[in-house]
Amino acid sequence: MSWKAKVEATCFDAGQFPLETFSSDGAPLVPEVAVAGRSNVGKSSLVNALLGARLAHVGATPGKTRSVNFYSVAGDGAVFRLVDLPGYGYAQRSKAERRGWSRLTASYVEKRKSLALVCHLVDFRHGLLANDRALQGWLSEQGRPILVVFTKADKTAKSKRRVVLQQYVRDGLLSIDAPLVTSAEEPFGIADLQALLEGYASQGRPPHPTGQTHEHHA
Repeated sequence: MSWKAKVEATCFDAGQFPLETFSSDGAPLVPEVAVAGRSNVGKSSLVNALLGARLAHVGATPGKTRSVNFYSVAGDGAVFRLVDLPGYGYAQRSKAERRGWSRLTASYVEKRKSLALVCHLVDFRHGLLANDRALQGWLSEQGRPILVVFTKADKTAKSKRRVVLQQYVRDGLLSIDAPLVTSAEEPFGIADLQALLEGYASQGRPPHPTGQTHEHHA
């Protein structure tokens, strides 16, 4: 599966977000899938792997994404936007900077009517940390469907991945579908994630009438 993608907008203010358009029944004509995760979770690398091009900047210093970045995507079954949100949890950025990112992210998540799904990226080596769970709680309060996507699976031996995933699921997490395990380096799980995202984007709305995300346990 291959996507044709381009940078549509790099936004440091909510007023710069691309215009939303809707059909007569209120469905977004260009649905959006957002990607959120802790700084240094490998978000830019995964975005580039999905898009099939180095469109997202990959830096050596965590917390480099300070803007909300919109990518226009033409997939095999849907046209949509992939939206890269600023990372969170990186203490070495100034408090003012972090507050600015938080306000920008909140403005997008709370008000964007075209948002169909949030991919919550989690480092497979660490599982959900406290601020990951805080993000899940906030997204759930906003009625936003969440899909958990584990990154950096290449850092864990293949023989151990299934057991590790099962443990994370037993610990409980919010995900609208079974969480995916990926690696941008191998690469691994990218095609599966592309297919899932296209499926949700093609619906144009949250996959469930209530927009609810379900807690997964083993």
